[in-house]
Amino acid sequence: MNISVIGCGRWGSFIAWYLNTLHHNVMLYGRKSSKNMERFMKERTNELVTLDDKVELTTDLKKAVDTAEIIVVSISSQNFSALMKEISVFDLNGKIMVLCMKGIEADTGMRLTQIVSYYVPNLPCAIWVGPGHVQNFLRGIPNCMVIDSESAEVKEYLVNAFSSDLIRFYYGTDLLGNEVGAAAKNVIGIAAGMLDGLNRTALKGALMSRGTREIARLIKAMGGNEITAYGLSHLGDYEATVFSQYSHNRKFGELYVKGENYGELAEGVATTTALLNLSQKYNVELPICKAVDTVINGDKEPKTVLSDLFLRSLKNEF
Repeated sequence: MNISVIGCGRWGSFIAWYLNTLHHNVMLYGRKSSKNMERFMKERTNELVTLDDKVELTTDLKKAVDTAEIIVVSISSQNFSALMKEISVFDLNGKIMVLCMKGIEADTGMRLTQIVSYYVPNLPCAIWVGPGHVQNFLRGIPNCMVIDSESAEVKEYLVNAFSSDLIRFYYGTDLLGNEVGAAAKNVIGIAAGMLDGLNRTALKGALMSRGTREIARLIKAMGGNEITAYGLSHLGDYEATVFSQYSHNRKFGELYVKGENYGELAEGVATTTALLNLSQKYNVELPICKAVDTVINGDKEPKTVLSDLFLRSLKNEF
């Protein structure tokens, strides 16, 4: 099977490595300006992942798309519309797109599969979400993930093609819920990091229970199944996002409240904006998302915001 992975960052390069171990023909694409791709071209490694010589490297997007039966995308979700605009001019007949990033477009509130449909209406599309960090996978530590799509045939095809002893895939049954849940867990990750940074780690139990319920309400209001929030795409991904030392979003939140520079905005920052827009559209309160936004974009002191969120409300739990 010919597979092209678009995006040579930490996760994209791992996916190329992983799919190569399953004996697929894999091509990894990165832009000419990408320092990651420049290093792969010279050394075939980024210190985390070392790619086999069988993995072809390219900076030619058309070549990557033309040669692929399956196009796997792993880039920043906020840059995805621009990529789809580029890809839409190519011949995509007979191809499948698999989205491996977790986010919602901040400006429009569109889910990533909706962006695919907007640019290429008939392109079969799936998402690959759930817990797992590159560092753990490379040490041989297995995990469970989800593949979801509007097409049952596409789901079955991809699960059969991508499954191994390292990653066990489940069939998703709620595309909307899994997309929203996967994106929203990054916001919960930022909140978790803020608690760590303020020495309030003990409140993560409250964060997890209330965060899951909050996102479940949003998923239901949008037309999805609220139970999906309790599955692998959201609650099931909390260990990797809320606790792990490898979580970008958790680390961002921790350093932010300490006044230290993370170096770049975490994916969950833009997702927070998107979720608050959806909150207004669907009339669903998202207090944790609002608190994260208040800390990052408002003028309130983080300890006050988070204390108000968890410690000062007198109400029924359910």
